[in-house]
Amino acid sequence: MHAGLAAVRGESCLQGLLIPRLVRGRTVLVAAGKAAVSMMAGACDILGPEVAEGIVLTRYGHCGAIQLPAGVELIEAAHPVPDANGEAAARRILALAAGLTASDRLIALISGGASALLTLPAAGVTLAEKQALNRTLLASGASIAEINCVRKHISAIKGGRLALAAYPARVETYCISDVAGDDPALIASGPTVPDTTTQADACAVLSRYGIVPSPGVAAALADPVNALPDPGHPAFAGAKVRVVARPLAALEAAAGVLAAAGYDPVILGDAIEGEARRVGAQHAALALEHHARRNKVALISGGECTVRLNPDAGRGGPNAEYLMALALGVDGAAGISALAVDTDGIDGSGDNAGAVIDPTTLTRAAAAGIDWRAALDANRSYDSFAALGDLVMTGPTLTNVNDLRIILIDP
Repeated sequence: MHAGLAAVRGESCLQGLLIPRLVRGRTVLVAAGKAAVSMMAGACDILGPEVAEGIVLTRYGHCGAIQLPAGVELIEAAHPVPDANGEAAARRILALAAGLTASDRLIALISGGASALLTLPAAGVTLAEKQALNRTLLASGASIAEINCVRKHISAIKGGRLALAAYPARVETYCISDVAGDDPALIASGPTVPDTTTQADACAVLSRYGIVPSPGVAAALADPVNALPDPGHPAFAGAKVRVVARPLAALEAAAGVLAAAGYDPVILGDAIEGEARRVGAQHAALALEHHARRNKVALISGGECTVRLNPDAGRGGPNAEYLMALALGVDGAAGISALAVDTDGIDGSGDNAGAVIDPTTLTRAAAAGIDWRAALDANRSYDSFAALGDLVMTGPTLTNVNDLRIILIDP
């Protein structure tokens, strides 16, 4: 796990990509997301006194011990459900960009989490409406791409709108990817990147999950004024966009450590999506196949699973729920253990990164009076693993390339 995290740290991923002194005017930096502080620190180390002004917007508690230079303001806000701090910060970032000229450049440092943090509602949509819609989408089982599609179309800053505000300044975007396929338009809802989805696409997502929008959201999705910027707009023509850290890098770093430990590493993919308990059951079946063949294997995967919450759901995130299903599937088979964490240090909305299982998990749970399957059905993964002492608590890692899951099979 530590090797995987080190491979995607924000302080180092900009080296060789961010070039100082390309414009005559001001260089302004904005960083948003769970890796915002580390990315800003790395950028300031490279650019030095060239940085005229900067704003960092990150989740509460995701600041670490990093010291940022004078002139760079740090703002914390809520995630995954936005709050007024995020709205105020997004408004200030948009205004900062709008004040730039053709002699200036805007450097946007974007990482996962910024979709919720950069919460500037479209005209006619209130913050309360966005908060309610976010909660509903997060509980629906919708994928992050579907959720962000809706977010873009009711936002005044996402889907390329920040780049439009900065025009005609030079805009450079550096992203740490937390999405399947590493598409910059999907990372944090692409505030500086053009997008081709439509308002009809956003409405289709809501319909697919049986979500009835509030009056303000419905009106915004029907108003052509809120259509996303044309990808052919000159604001995007000379823009630079780079993905500087990818989920696969974390998986490959973990694979190297496991190979040195004598395991045959098998990377199942860095873009695995779907309901967490279903993916866990599928991976359990695969683990048992290797176990039956007496293979000493490490099955490594990434991506972003989802959880469909019951009305009376308990606490828990997708990685812990994945592990609950995995434990049921392998049913205590000797020599099978697993770790599943979110690389940002937060599994869902809890304070844990994830959890671990081993061959004794189910027997220990039974001894503690936990009905494992009932707990899974009630979304009580956090409390179940907490009772066993098997939560993984890293605290905020200041990076984010989504999930890192490792199944060790040693018959």
